[in-house]
Amino acid sequence: MKRLIFATNNKHKVEEVRAALDGVAEVVTLAEAGLEGEIPETADTLQGNALQKAQWVWDRVCSGQCVVDSTRGQMLPTTHYPLPTDYDGVFADDTGLEVEALGGAPGVYSARYAGEHCSFDDNINKLLQALEGQTNRKACFRTVICLIEEGMPKYFEGRVDGQILTERHSNGEGFGYDPVFMPDRFALSFAEMPLEVKNTISHRGIAVRKLTEYLKR
Repeated sequence: MKRLIFATNNKHKVEEVRAALDGVAEVVTLAEAGLEGEIPETADTLQGNALQKAQWVWDRVCSGQCVVDSTRGQMLPTTHYPLPTDYDGVFADDTGLEVEALGGAPGVYSARYAGEHCSFDDNINKLLQALEGQTNRKACFRTVICLIEEGMPKYFEGRVDGQILTERHSNGEGFGYDPVFMPDRFALSFAEMPLEVKNTISHRGIAVRKLTEYLKR
């Protein structure tokens, strides 16, 4: 079974991804891999941020460096640098909530919508204020995963459409904007769904399933 470093220490993301990849790959967090430091997220697209985070890890576990061709969104190895035998690859994800009435915002800035070092509640409060009195509450979640093996990136994307609720609905599940996002064809918010149900329909679940199918091949 492959061992992959997941470029995050977010316990909620790790829980979701480990459940989805159970029996397919062992998921190792940054802390478990002994990696410390602030991972940059300065790209203006989800794909760009996913690549940037995965590359940050790759550069620290490879014996050499890779360079990014920003015009094509690809990472090009200066030569072939295999991973240490402990790991078979690295991957990172970036997720954005895109609200139609807000022109696609917060989008790539979803995690810091209310400012640097803001909390999940801060982001939700700002979103609900921005949509106050708005009847069009259509939104979608998108996740892009970047997997790097042997120096080259591969991408897997998931999307789920839904609505932004007017107030929080939660039974303690989920994180981020989950308490105010209700996927189409469901009467529950993501934060009201058991993890195993959410994983079958969520943006991250869809992207991880595509990653899983690739890894199985």
